[in-house]
Amino acid sequence: MKIKQRAGTGPCLAELKIEFKRNANPAKAAILSRFFKTGKGEYAQGDRFLGLTVPQTRLLACKFRGLPDKAAISLLRSPWHEERLCALLMLTDNFRRADENKKGGIYREYISNTRFINNWDLVDLTAPEIVGGWLKDKSKKPLFKLTGSALLWERRIAVLACFNFIKDGESGTPLAIARKLLNDKEDLIHKAVGWMLREVGKRCSKKILLDFLKTNYSRMPRTALRYAIEHFPDKKRKAILSGKF
Repeated sequence: MKIKQRAGTGPCLAELKIEFKRNANPAKAAILSRFFKTGKGEYAQGDRFLGLTVPQTRLLACKFRGLPDKAAISLLRSPWHEERLCALLMLTDNFRRADENKKGGIYREYISNTRFINNWDLVDLTAPEIVGGWLKDKSKKPLFKLTGSALLWERRIAVLACFNFIKDGESGTPLAIARKLLNDKEDLIHKAVGWMLREVGKRCSKKILLDFLKTNYSRMPRTALRYAIEHFPDKKRKAILSGKF
């Protein structure tokens, strides 16, 4: 996958799009469309795939490292899933290397373009670092606003951002976000909340997790509960599932 650049220029968005077309695989695209639930009435209805694997997309993001944020945002608005993923991976890399002012700009662009961050992989691979990273030492009000969004993906962003806080042993915001979303109707939110609670138990405190589960047991979706306790011994898991703490 050789990239040609004009003398004296950096990575070019047009050249990146050519690479995507060159690596497109219609057979793989059909498989991905089914896997990511793009059919009528499914959570990613209408999403379109070129047929690149995630490693291929990551390689392109790496090879075109240095693409300006403006160009990455333009790519994020693409109708093609892999191009949006590539844009988000590049923005995440730019965020990682940026100063405080530029980090804030990337965060604001991310939040302003959530309608294009519209599948679970796009959220899960980028929200912890960009959204969680920016808000780690700031007010968490934006996350609570996202929990009330009509967009499934904005609510999932609120959950995934919390993984950044949990790494530092912070459980208050994650548990508050979890409470807000316990009555959510979407299974993808139940799973994300369960994963978040599991990490609270592993990285922060099992007692904090068990206290939360005991208090909220009666209204927790079963999916969220099962994911939250999957790191416990089998006997303890069975007891919790029966409401015995």
